[in-house]
Amino acid sequence: MEIPRLQAKRRARLEIVPLIDIIFFLLATFVLVSLSMVKNKGIPVVLPKAATGESTERSEHVVVAISEAGQFYLDKQELPEAELFAELARLKSSNPELKVFIHGDENARLGLAIAVLDQTRRIGITKVTFETNPAKR
Repeated sequence: MEIPRLQAKRRARLEIVPLIDIIFFLLATFVLVSLSMVKNKGIPVVLPKAATGESTERSEHVVVAISEAGQFYLDKQELPEAELFAELARLKSSNPELKVFIHGDENARLGLAIAVLDQTRRIGITKVTFETNPAKR
């Protein structure tokens, strides 16, 4: 003879709300981590301010940075002047629509920036842009 229990037999329940919370937490973490992994192609320089600057499309581009000390960088890699222009010529031959963004520190010599612009045009790259920060109006 079987003795009846006073409590009814309970089945285990799987709660979905905590699982949804965990999924959203993982999704948010993934998004934040993937956004922090965006490759920045320039070195940190203090860009000059310009009130008339415009936004430019950034597809298939390289960044030439000129530091305050007069060093040249191509996508964060320091190069001597001759190697910089040789590398730009190589990139131009592989991509005729290459765009060059010049990051010049506001305290860098203007002559260096003009020399980079002139030599880049001499190579045949016509899409050259100086990057600036927007000025307060």
